[in-house]
Amino acid sequence: MTVANHHPLRLPPGVDLRGTLEAMAQDDPQLCGFIVCGIGSLESPVLRFGDRDRGVVLTGPQEVITLTGSLTGDGAHLHLVVSDREGRTRGGHLCHGSRVRTTMELLLLCPEGWLLGRERDAATGHLELTISPWPPSHPPLPGSPG
Repeated sequence: MTVANHHPLRLPPGVDLRGTLEAMAQDDPQLCGFIVCGIGSLESPVLRFGDRDRGVVLTGPQEVITLTGSLTGDGAHLHLVVSDREGRTRGGHLCHGSRVRTTMELLLLCPEGWLLGRERDAATGHLELTISPWPPSHPPLPGSPG
């Protein structure tokens, strides 16, 4: 059975949502994990839609319906769904430059005993999630009891 630490977070107005989360994970490896819930609001968020190279700015205030994804010291893979003032929703990959408008409330789940990272995958060409036991297990030295 895997043990996980839960980290409730609140980010204040004005911060870059993705940049702040990535910086937190770089500074503290214990904050590497999975965002299982995220709600709040953003001012003109930047989303990258599937199979596109660049993000698109959604102008004006947007309510965050949900934010989920993985967060490592090597970067993040975050999916965001937002709603405009008319209730229309848009979703995609969260890009840098998406600033918190009023608040961002998150629950981060960090699996204990695992190191999460990102490495370029030859099959996809993208930085993909890597999962390794932490601390790393090493084979016993010759002649040691185990």
